[in-house]
Amino acid sequence: MKKGLIIFLLCLVSLMGFAQSYEKYNNFLGRNEYFDSHGVMTGYAKYNSFLNRMEYYDSKGKLLSYKKNNDFLNREETFDSKGKCQGYEKDNNFLKQREGFDEHGKRVYVKKWNNFMKRYEVFDNAGKLMGYYKYNSFLKRWEYHNQ
Repeated sequence: MKKGLIIFLLCLVSLMGFAQSYEKYNNFLGRNEYFDSHGVMTGYAKYNSFLNRMEYYDSKGKLLSYKKNNDFLNREETFDSKGKCQGYEKDNNFLKQREGFDEHGKRVYVKKWNNFMKRYEVFDNAGKLMGYYKYNSFLKRWEYHNQ
């Protein structure tokens, strides 16, 4: 019995150790919380229905940035805490990918769903894999892995 419990705990710890960072939804507070590889909360995101935007905070509650949909240009724009545009994301339906641009309109990254590996991959502008998001169904969270 003890041996089985020890093996289970080792497996659980090893599953938690592979992710470099992860995101989990907090039902009680109604927000997405972000953690580093040690399990320390680095920040959270919460939808502001009054201003119709997703707001991102650090672990102490300071507003870092927010995202807002621009229906006229059909894109999601990111702003810093002072309201300056940092960039935007846009869907490319022809290539079936999501593209991220900086504040000057230069493409910075591409996100694609890999159906074979069941993960969301992030590529730089040159096409090199930077990392990927994978859902851990055992721990019920999204984990990000750097390459």
